[in-house]
Amino acid sequence: MAAQFSQSPEKQASISSFFYRQITFKPAEVHGVSLQGKTAIVTGSNTGVGLETSRQLLALGLSKLILAVRDEDKGKAAAAKLSSDQSFTKGVVIEVWKLDLSVYESIVAFVERTKSLERIDNVILNAGIAPATNRLNEHTGHSETIQVNYLSTALLAILLLPVIKTKRAYQSQPSRITFVSSEVASWTSFKQRNESPLLTVFDKPGKIDMLDQMFVSKLLGQFFIYDLANIVPPSVALINSTSPATGYDSEFNREHDRTFVGAIAKTIIKLYGNKTSVGARIVTDAAVNHGDETHGGFLSFQRLVPMAPIIYTDEGRKVSEQLWKETIAELSFANVEEILKDIRN
Repeated sequence: MAAQFSQSPEKQASISSFFYRQITFKPAEVHGVSLQGKTAIVTGSNTGVGLETSRQLLALGLSKLILAVRDEDKGKAAAAKLSSDQSFTKGVVIEVWKLDLSVYESIVAFVERTKSLERIDNVILNAGIAPATNRLNEHTGHSETIQVNYLSTALLAILLLPVIKTKRAYQSQPSRITFVSSEVASWTSFKQRNESPLLTVFDKPGKIDMLDQMFVSKLLGQFFIYDLANIVPPSVALINSTSPATGYDSEFNREHDRTFVGAIAKTIIKLYGNKTSVGARIVTDAAVNHGDETHGGFLSFQRLVPMAPIIYTDEGRKVSEQLWKETIAELSFANVEEILKDIRN
């Protein structure tokens, strides 16, 4: 699969290559696309990239926006900010829906609510966390980073598929699911790759490298996206992923920013990072532009590029098989295996 790219996965993954693109490339604003009459769901949309992406979708004429947020009060404040912009299409509907990715029941309830929507044209899975300290999820016992960034996001994507499939008859084009991933998926040493079982390795309490664990969570997500797209045809849902690159005013790393090292890093990031609104252009582009060639792929700086190098190796395929098996077992309470079989057929 890597042969289709102009640059090898290894070269694409280099940190120096990323910083060169970060400094020299300015993401283009998205124009020439009309979202009139369409509905979009954006998770983690009360701040940062999610909020700015929502703003850009509305600027393209989006008719209905669902802000999927953990904190409804913050979501309502974000909706008020968006609604105050007089440049958006009159009559646009902005709704705030509760979605707590740390609780499986919240995800199930959210998806059940989406059945009431007439259509679902775009889903942008942006919500994620980067905690500075190791925390275990009180409901599942898993690492909170792996829980939110990987397992719960995977569950949400799978549960939305049958809902999306039923809406297809009312839409001229298939729905699009865009995962907000990151280039950092390539930067982890992924020392846990040979562990079996894999997912429970991250559940151990104690001091660990939390930044690397966030990197790993993004890598697990890339494995999942790659495999999910091999099951779900783009005629049902076009599935892709992207990265907003580095934003100096993003709140994603806010816990790390409060540490001594994080504060220094934040100062340096201001020298080369983009405003969040600029980084969001990359997400908006992935969500509304590009075709089936991006199905199961990763867009970096508005260009289709390889995912993490390990994904294309024999070792990576073994890891992927084990990860998929463990993920399906973890989410079996929601009948995800049956859902995927139905989607494939």
